[in-house]
Amino acid sequence: MEIWINPACSKCRAATEAFDEAGIPYTVRRYLDDPPTAEELEAVLTRLNLEPWDLIRPNEPEAEPLRTVPRDAAHRPTWIEAMTTHPILIQRPIITADDNTTAVARDPESLAKFLP
Repeated sequence: MEIWINPACSKCRAATEAFDEAGIPYTVRRYLDDPPTAEELEAVLTRLNLEPWDLIRPNEPEAEPLRTVPRDAAHRPTWIEAMTTHPILIQRPIITADDNTTAVARDPESLAKFLP
């Protein structure tokens, strides 16, 4: 299991604490320090069945230039590039299980999918 986290995020800390309490082994990826590549981000989006604009943190200052970018296939690369250049834009935590089940575990229900 891999979890993309920002250690300053309370939801990320809650997810890792839940895994620790359940004794579930996982690998942490501090995605702000080790940003995903465009290919990795595309793979996560495919597993989540989302578009890049669905995974954006819209209130981050780095999201400002994206406010005028259309949400369509032609502009998808612009969104992906923004997320790889400014990983703070990516929602978190993103959990991928060994079977490739992936979720943005911001709520207890999403996190529970990965717990026994």
